[in-house]
Amino acid sequence: MIDANPGEKRVALYVDSLKIGGAERITLAFARWCAESGWTPIVLTRKGLDADFYPIPNGVQRAVEPQEPSWLMRFGRWGFPWRVVRLRRWLRAEAIDLAVGMTTKPSVKLLLAARPLDVPCVVSERNYPPLKRMTLPWGILRRFTYAWASLHLVQTRATGQWLDQRLAARPQLLLPNPVQWPLQRFTPEVDPNAWLADQGVPRNAPVLLGAGTKSHQKGFDVIVRALIPLARRFPHLQLVILGLDAEPYHGVNQQQALRRLLRQVPDVAERLHFPGRVGNMADWYARCSFFVLPSRYEGFPNVLLEAMASGCVCLASDCPHGPADLIEHGRNGMLMPRRALPDQWSDVLADLLMDQERCRGLADRALDVRSRYSEPELRSRFVHALEQLLQGTRSAP
Repeated sequence: MIDANPGEKRVALYVDSLKIGGAERITLAFARWCAESGWTPIVLTRKGLDADFYPIPNGVQRAVEPQEPSWLMRFGRWGFPWRVVRLRRWLRAEAIDLAVGMTTKPSVKLLLAARPLDVPCVVSERNYPPLKRMTLPWGILRRFTYAWASLHLVQTRATGQWLDQRLAARPQLLLPNPVQWPLQRFTPEVDPNAWLADQGVPRNAPVLLGAGTKSHQKGFDVIVRALIPLARRFPHLQLVILGLDAEPYHGVNQQQALRRLLRQVPDVAERLHFPGRVGNMADWYARCSFFVLPSRYEGFPNVLLEAMASGCVCLASDCPHGPADLIEHGRNGMLMPRRALPDQWSDVLADLLMDQERCRGLADRALDVRSRYSEPELRSRFVHALEQLLQGTRSAP
């Protein structure tokens, strides 16, 4: 149990894990902002430290939920009420003043645990809710717990409207992701030129770059199919997809599933590459000719924001929601129709590959996101909102 300093402000940020992903990165950004404001942020996860991919910022504490006893593990999903009680005990023992739930399931669990403690909770959805399917029990729990939150952080107006209309999720703060520039570097650092050279790729070969951990959501199957006609017209063109593990995700080997799409064209299959996870994204953005994001849905895509800040020529699906907040079609990037076919992606990319002057204009104007989504402004809004909640708690009788 913590003997907290009476003047200390202890903020817990609760997320499932710190594996590679946008929600995990923004969790650590929020924690860093709290530390820079003189508070004590604690990042709490359900999964252990062995799942961590990102380094912990200075001044941020790291915690893992206590390991479940064997009797609780045997209950499976039916042990959920006891897990809520265990989280409540942790919040009380750590003298938490305010808690932030990242993504849906941690937020629901946190709201249930914190309610009897009168600890204000902030909910941060990271996707457009109606397009991220939930099982019935979680959907029901979300429906009645989200109204308990002291504040909802929403990345886009469309997400905020849906949460307000369907779940009475208010009050809200519109807070898109910041661009952290220059981009952070950490291990593993994989040199793109050396890695591609090892695959037999010519040094000046044009590269399409995609990045993400969830192949279906990111629509990687669309861009892999688009590679087939492109490869016929551009003999050295390569497709690199970062972030996909070689191990199964929800029972599916995502790399193998994408390779199977090219099994009838083995010469094209040789141009599809999976370097895995990298901590030097800036180098890969600099190496690519185009950054592609054919997502089926998004929240607010960090990778697209970073690619634009890096001066990439970016093409993204006009999916719900996020890409259209960043890209003004034809000015600082290209928005493809939400259900654009692989041939449509191929045609647009082919036109751009043959028009370098246009590409330079798109890339130059993409840099505007560095000022539009600057970290200092968004950090100030976030800290002010939490400060108001903390003051309300401290002044309560």
